[in-house]
Amino acid sequence: MAKQQKQVLGRGIAALLKDPDKDITMSEGGSLMAFIAPNLIEVNPFQPRTTFDEQGLSELAQSIKQLGIIQPITVRKVENGSFQLVSGERRLRAALLANLERVPVYIREASDQESLEMALVENIQRQELDPIEIALSYQRLIDEIQLTQDKLSKRVGKQRSTITNYLRLLKLHPQVQDALKNRSISMGHGRAIMSLENHPDQLQLLGEVLGKGLSVRATENRARQIAQPKSSKSTNNLKLSKKAASAVEALQHLSDKEVSVDLRANGSGVLKFHFESEKDLLKLKKALIGE
Repeated sequence: MAKQQKQVLGRGIAALLKDPDKDITMSEGGSLMAFIAPNLIEVNPFQPRTTFDEQGLSELAQSIKQLGIIQPITVRKVENGSFQLVSGERRLRAALLANLERVPVYIREASDQESLEMALVENIQRQELDPIEIALSYQRLIDEIQLTQDKLSKRVGKQRSTITNYLRLLKLHPQVQDALKNRSISMGHGRAIMSLENHPDQLQLLGEVLGKGLSVRATENRARQIAQPKSSKSTNNLKLSKKAASAVEALQHLSDKEVSVDLRANGSGVLKFHFESEKDLLKLKKALIGE
């Protein structure tokens, strides 16, 4: 009896899809579940991911050969009788590498807009996306799904400030964005660099981060220094000699704080160390006199 019920269920779903050649097996939670050939699945044109780690895909393919696909891929049926990927492109690529004849899929009814939203939201929840891919996904949800930042915050379960910080990354110079994409710098570095409005300053700071291996905290401090008038200049129209300017720069490097000079016409002046808190001041003291 159980076998007969399963066969009837399979035929009913296959008839619903009008494609009896597909191995339709069950209905689950309102979504149809099937096993279909992976080459029948078209790539999702709304996919937010732009890069895939080849070694990671190879490792996943080996795992799939041994254990199969544990989490089904989500697709939607399109007019030409094939299927279009909604989410799970990494699993699909790995399944093709593993030469699987059939892959498990959930078949969803979805319009272009719903497919875009599902693909973007599903991918945002994953850790493999780089910060720029996440930012682009947020921007597409705002532009193409017409979501406000408040609605987007609720939809993806992220604070609005988090979404705003990601969106601001898209204003960075393309080279800084590339560094975020290939993970040469962290999201923290990116936030520090984007505090600088003009691109030449951003590129300068990016070069220092990559060249000197600056920490996020050091990058934040350096961004503040770049945003201020150059420390080697006095705060009036008088100029320091090369030796004096070099001495000021050495003090700035030692203290890791902004240093400025009020220079007088007779050669005397006032040296200023800038700090943001009492804790900062104590660190400055330790850096300068070692106590």
